[in-house]
Amino acid sequence: MTITQPSPSLDALASLPFTHERVLITTGTRSRLTITVAVHSTRLGQALGGARVWQYQSWTDAVADALRLSAAMTLKNAAAGLTRGGGKSVIHLPMGTVLTDEQKRDAMLDLGDAIESLGGAYMTAEDVGTSAELMAIVAERTAHVCGLPADQGGVGEPADATAAGVYASILATLDVIFGSREVAGRHIVISGLGQVGGRLATALARAGATLSVADVNPAKRQLADELGAAWVGVDDAVRLEADLFVPCGLGGVLTGRVISELNVLGVVGAANNQLADPSGADQLAARGILWAPDFVVNAGGVIYLSMASEPNADPTAIAARVDAIGDTLSTIFTDAHEQSITTLAAAERLASGRLDAAV
Repeated sequence: MTITQPSPSLDALASLPFTHERVLITTGTRSRLTITVAVHSTRLGQALGGARVWQYQSWTDAVADALRLSAAMTLKNAAAGLTRGGGKSVIHLPMGTVLTDEQKRDAMLDLGDAIESLGGAYMTAEDVGTSAELMAIVAERTAHVCGLPADQGGVGEPADATAAGVYASILATLDVIFGSREVAGRHIVISGLGQVGGRLATALARAGATLSVADVNPAKRQLADELGAAWVGVDDAVRLEADLFVPCGLGGVLTGRVISELNVLGVVGAANNQLADPSGADQLAARGILWAPDFVVNAGGVIYLSMASEPNADPTAIAARVDAIGDTLSTIFTDAHEQSITTLAAAERLASGRLDAAV
């Protein structure tokens, strides 16, 4: 695995209050890799959040990322109306490390042991660098895991649901900007054609959108050609004149510089933690760019994993709940406008209200 991303260091987080319930940092007995399991909140129920295997400059960067991502999961699950708390697990890979299949297995067994030691406070699932198949290995050591392959009795990958939630969010965003949910003819820029971005691009092309797409992996250009989309560089994608910018790759893409260069009317995408700094929400609002808060937009996957893992899961009810992400986003847009606050503040108020109601 070669994906890297700038992440906040522990020093950068030191000035913020510590709000996590539990944080486990351990060295895997088999893999010898540093594993962090961060449980931010169980106020609404068992914490749920994916397991990330990623390259970081240091193990402290991995810990900081786990803290940041788990806190975001609390907001995501609360805003989605789930009876789930927020958590995240991160396995640190030193830069340049590529795991063999045997090493991946060792890492997943170690992760399972770490999760089991928390006594059910946290349930994991696949995330960046992991898969349904790897979650099946975690399940050898703990029952607190979901998203296993369908042929092993699990509910499979959540990417379809995540993409569906982003699509519903795009419709809600277009409705506010243009007074119409019509996709045909809208110029949409998608940065990141992975599991979610690729599905989203396919759906938008089918609906008649004019697409410009970018990805760090040049092999993704084949999908662009198949969809009739314009292929652009990742750095160029944020400067294109378009209706919407849809970040579906790495987090932290909305830096102050990038926001100042955006030439779109709205930003709505699947990437986690898009704002490099919370002040970016104010900067976007000042520029008249409508930002759809990421932890609301990309909740389709966690909604699917949570609901599909319950006994007698109803696929129709799950699909309706995912589609309702668009309605939640519309409410946030309305509240932000009526209260003269940013969409980030409105989304956080929604999530906080649901957390407070659980006390």
